[in-house]
Amino acid sequence: MGSVKRLISFILCVGLLIITEETKGASAAWLKAHATFYGGSDASGTMGGACGYGNLYTDGYGTKTAALSTALFNDGKACGGCYQIVCDASQVPQWCLKGTYITITATNFCPPNYNLPSDNGGWCNPPRPHFDMSQPAYQTIAKYSAGIVPIFYRKVGCKRSGGIRFTINGRNYFELVLISNVGGPGDVSNVWIKGSKSDKWETMSRNWGANWQSLTYLNGQSLSFRVQASNGQIITALNVAPSTWQFGQSFKSSVNF
Repeated sequence: MGSVKRLISFILCVGLLIITEETKGASAAWLKAHATFYGGSDASGTMGGACGYGNLYTDGYGTKTAALSTALFNDGKACGGCYQIVCDASQVPQWCLKGTYITITATNFCPPNYNLPSDNGGWCNPPRPHFDMSQPAYQTIAKYSAGIVPIFYRKVGCKRSGGIRFTINGRNYFELVLISNVGGPGDVSNVWIKGSKSDKWETMSRNWGANWQSLTYLNGQSLSFRVQASNGQIITALNVAPSTWQFGQSFKSSVNF
């Protein structure tokens, strides 16, 4: 009976959620996890991180972000993905803000702490699924004083403004490209690059987080990118960077998922 009551409570809690662009493509199942918070009341401590995004405002993510535990981060493959989160009021009604939810973007990694048990401080220890949310995001679903709350979550589509952004770092014969502001699935599984002096698309490899690398000399060529999202969709951004591009520059395409 207890499990039935919790299920009914959860349904009532999320029953008023409106289906928006953010929830399209959501997985059918809600999954259980826990959530904590970090980064301060202005989320300034969330900038940068293991996905490689710099300023989360200019990269299109703002404060609705979270660091994911090992089980969810998947060695950076989850970077840019969006998750809908609601506090489980059936377990902690005193801490949850009932009827509220938030859609966050995975922008960082929550490292394990093997010196602490997973049920008392080592929240991000494998195989535990956990979201260390920005403080502003956390406080939309739960009270600050709770510290940690049980949640339900599910993968959803990402709604972005403008096109996919490509930031080119590295050096000659080594282009390290940060891919950000990705809509749709949000997380990227494959990337190809092509210089204007070639007819062939070169497969890039994930260097770390949302950074992809090429080991080809591409200086003096306009650059095009082909991006495959985690759901298999592929989009092509032609001549995003002009032939005069320089390392450290960022370019926004006109296409997105």
